Parts: sequence; structure tokens; C-alpha cells
Amino acid sequence: MQTNLAAFIKDTPAGKEADAILRKCVHCGFCTATCPTYQLLGDELDGPRGRIYLIKQVLEGAQATVKTQLHLDRCLTCRACETTCPSGVQYGHLVDIGRTLVEQQVGRSFGERLKRMAIRGTLASPGIFDPVLKLGQTVAPLLPKALRAGIPARQAQTSWARLKYARRMLVLDGCVQPSIAPNINAAASRVLDRLGISLVRVPDAGCCGAVDFHLNAQAPAVRRMRRLIDAWWPQVAAGAEAVVFTASGCGVMLKDYAHVLAHDRAYLEKAQRIATLAKDISEILIAERVRLLALPRSAAPAPASVLHAPCTLQHGLGSRGRVGGLLRDLGFVLTAVPDAHLCCGSAGTYSILQPQLAQQLRARKLAALGSGNPGVILTANIGCLTHLGAASTIPVRHWIEAVDERLIQS
Repeated sequence: MQTNLAAFIKDTPAGKEADAILRKCVHCGFCTATCPTYQLLGDELDGPRGRIYLIKQVLEGAQATVKTQLHLDRCLTCRACETTCPSGVQYGHLVDIGRTLVEQQVGRSFGERLKRMAIRGTLASPGIFDPVLKLGQTVAPLLPKALRAGIPARQAQTSWARLKYARRMLVLDGCVQPSIAPNINAAASRVLDRLGISLVRVPDAGCCGAVDFHLNAQAPAVRRMRRLIDAWWPQVAAGAEAVVFTASGCGVMLKDYAHVLAHDRAYLEKAQRIATLAKDISEILIAERVRLLALPRSAAPAPASVLHAPCTLQHGLGSRGRVGGLLRDLGFVLTAVPDAHLCCGSAGTYSILQPQLAQQLRARKLAALGSGNPGVILTANIGCLTHLGAASTIPVRHWIEAVDERLIQS
């Protein structure tokens, strides 16, 4: 794609990056066929190719409009287009640049700004989110059914494995996961404990920055990233083998730290180190596969399950089939999922900001997941788990919890 960027952006780091991305695009349209919002809306501007043209126009000096912003807001950033693209167009990075630029030109209404501030201030702050969730769970029986369905049921905290091994890995607690599903990381600690690895929590490490970053609050996002790096760094310096995440959405952000902090001289090297150490729990278990498969596990047949691979896992992290293969090795029977590459509609805060589209995508995904009559839906991201669980008649849980239960406690 030929470009002629406007003077105001041409020689900036963002402009140079956007120009390099745009020049890779060959207009083939393969991305359109795998875009969830294009499938729903049938509008070229609600597909990756159309959005790329909109961003290009703004970069070349055209004035952004509310309509431009609407089409970019409707993008899930699922990155299915990146998996499909034969030219390696980094659409996710381009849309981040485009959204920031458009927001600077168009702005938002007071109500929209307030809503986004409230989302950021609540979801990214466990100290606020946890009591709000507990209050919601307390009054849930008094609420209308539609509101009640959106409040996750309270879960009791199960025990974490004690820190007793020389091999140690850090874990990202996350923002909402400790409150909504506290057993996920606890289960991960118990599975790794059976492999002779201790999973270490760092108190007050905080949010990874994803919520702020994807709502165009990039300065607060960078502050959160620096804070998290600082909290982890003593453990990294002491030899922690990896930074483990069980929420693939957070994992994509961690893997992107070196890119986001590329021009931060004080933090770039540390960001690169964190990005290298960041591993999905499945990566750790696959690296320990021989020892994992040698562990005693239940002889009872595992119930038929279905794996929902989040977009952040299969497109953002490029892990297609890894978790499914691991589960089959452990004796799980997985039913097939039609159109498994399509998004469920969670997409971080998308289900809050674009509820109508998110609910349509969720209905399609639940129909696909339920087509093989599984007894449980297994997933790898807290956002997907919560979004699907609010409307599913089939239980939804994280796959590491199922693995923990499958293994016999020694």
C-alpha cells in the first residue's frame, strides 16, 4: 500500500511505525473473511481492510469524524485478521495508533469519558473492584434476572501450594481474576507444585496496564507497567525462571511491554526481559510435558469437554492447538468447535462498551461450543470465562482447574 503521511505525524515514532505497517498491506481482503464484526454487520468499514483505509486517511491528513471513531470502536482487536494475513500486517498495533489519533481529533462526550474513567478506575483496581463485586453478589438475589446473570457467583478460595522449591516462577495475579475466580491461580500453583516448581505471588504488583491501554489512556497504562516491572524486578534479579499468566488477555499485554516501552530508556531493557519471561501456563506445562504425563491422575474417564480458545491465546499469542493438545494428552475428550477462530465478544471492555454486538457474538459462540453436547466449557481467559458464563447453560471454567482436579494429589 502506498502512503503519503501528513507532516504532523510523518517523522514521529508512531508515524514511522504506522507507515511501515501500512506498506505491508496488499489489499487482498483475506482478513475481511475472518472478521467477526464484518460477518455481523456486512460493512467494509467494519472489517480490517476498511478500518485500515480509515486510519490511513487520517494519517494522511483527512479530518477524523465521529463515524471514523465508531468503526474503530466496533473493532474487537481480536486479531483474527493477523492470523489470516499473508503479508504479516500488524493490525493490532496500527489500530492502537489510529484510535489514539482519532480520539485526539474527535474527542468524546462527557458521558462517554465518565463511563471509560469508571471502567478503568474499577476494573484495574482490585481494591475497588473486589468490594463492588461482593456488594453485587450480596444483593444479586434481589435484582432482575438480566442484571443478576451478569454478576459471577461467589467462589471460595482454595489453598495455594506452599513455597518449598528452589525452582520459582512469578505469577500475574491480575485485576479482576482474584475476585471473580480466585481458584484459577491457586490451581496453577498446585499443578506446578507437583512438578517441583513454586509459584510466587508478589503483593501489590498491580494491573498489567491492559485496561488503560486499550481505552486509549496510554500514559496511565505505562505507569502501571513500570510499577509492575518494579514490583517483580527483585524476584527476576534473584533468578525467577518465568512470569506465568493464566489470563491470555493479560499475557498479550505483557508480551507487548518491549514494544510499548520501546522509547523509555529507563525501562526498555527491563521490559524486554519481562516480555521474554512472560509465559502462558500452557507453555510451562508443555515444556514439562514428560514429567506432567508421568504424574498419577484419575483413572475415571474425563467428561466430554469443549475448549474455547480465546482470541488473545490463538491470535494474540499465536497459540493454536497447544492447549487442546495438552488436554488430550491428559485424557480429556474435547468436542469440535465450528468457526473456532471467531471471537466470543468479551474482548476486554468491549462487552461493556458494545453490548449489542458482544451479545450477538456470544450467542453465536455458545451455539458453536454447545454443538457437541459437552459437559463443561474450558477456556483460558477470565474475560471470556465471565462473558460466556453470564449466558451459558453449560458450566464455564478455566482449563487449569480441570487439570488440577484430574491429577491425583501426592
